[in-house]
Formats: sequence, structure tokens, C-alpha cells
Amino acid sequence: MQPATAAVAALIAGITPYDELEQRHAAKVSAWLDSTDDIFRRTKPATPSPHLVSYVVLTDPDAQAIYLGRHRKAGLHLPMGGHVDPGEHPSTTAHREAVEELALTPTFDVVGPHSVFLTWTTTVGLTAGHIDVSLWYVIRGDHTRTYPLDPTEFDGGQWWPLTPSGLPPTDPHLPRFIGKLNTLLAQTRAPQ
Repeated sequence: MQPATAAVAALIAGITPYDELEQRHAAKVSAWLDSTDDIFRRTKPATPSPHLVSYVVLTDPDAQAIYLGRHRKAGLHLPMGGHVDPGEHPSTTAHREAVEELALTPTFDVVGPHSVFLTWTTTVGLTAGHIDVSLWYVIRGDHTRTYPLDPTEFDGGQWWPLTPSGLPPTDPHLPRFIGKLNTLLAQTRAPQ
């Protein structure tokens, strides 16, 4: 196993699954990482499939809100994020994507600097049909601000309540992510 693949495998091993589906995704991703070092997208839109993606979820924990952008290619309201470049650590991707797509220097202090969620998803929209292995990171935002999303990627964005129901068309795993994030936020607020 190449060092970059081993780093991703260690990252996956450090994520505590939220539910049975995330546990199955973790097992599938671990088996995939054991079988190949070809884990980074080399050719747009989908080679190889699967490949790594980092989501960076802008969250205002005090207002209990998340910021989603209307993604042009997927046709969904999504967190910001992008493909992990060859050899790049997924946390570096999350930082880079926050700078590129949100025009901000991210603060990973909401629930920590590590990825908190893992998904194995078949894509939809203009680039439908390949597998994204997504690592979800959480960064701090301010619900009183509007963020200038990259217009080549997004057609605007807005804040949504941090509840798993009432969401616009989105990533099929976002409601579960919100459930996990709410659990993590409750743990960080609990007296020690």
C-alpha cells in the first residue's frame, strides 16, 4: 500500500460509524483501499471509479444551520468540496476547497479537524454513474453572512436548518450526516 493510500486507510479507521450504513461503507472503502492504490481521480469526470472526494460542510453551530450551494453539475444543493488530487491528503483538499469555493480560510473547530463522516455514493446529474468515496469535514461559518460561491461550480447558496428533514434535493447521505453532526455537537456541549 502506497503512503497516500495508507494515510487514507488510517483516516477511515479513525471514523466512528454513525449507523449500520456508514459501517458498511467503511468496510467497502477499506476493502477498496486494500485492493488498489488508484484512489485519486486522474481524468474528468470519473476515472478511476471509485475515487476520493472531500466535502467541507460550512456550519454555524450556534444558529444550528448549514450552508449548501446549488451545484450546477449535480443539480443538487450540496456542501462545498471536491476531488482529492493525486497524493493529496483529504484534509488538505477540504482546506483548499474552502478557500476556492467559499473564499475563506477555514476554521475546523466545530467538532475537530478530522473527517467525521464517510460515504460511498453513486453520482447523479451531468456526471452521473461513477462512485465518489466522500470524507466529510466540518468548518465554522456565520449564518448572518452570505458566502461568494465559485460561480463555475454553484448557482448561489443559502443557509438551512440543521435538521434532517425539510432539506432541498441533496446528497442522499446529508440527512444522516446531520444526525451524526447533531450527536457530535451535543457531545461537545455536554459538561465534562
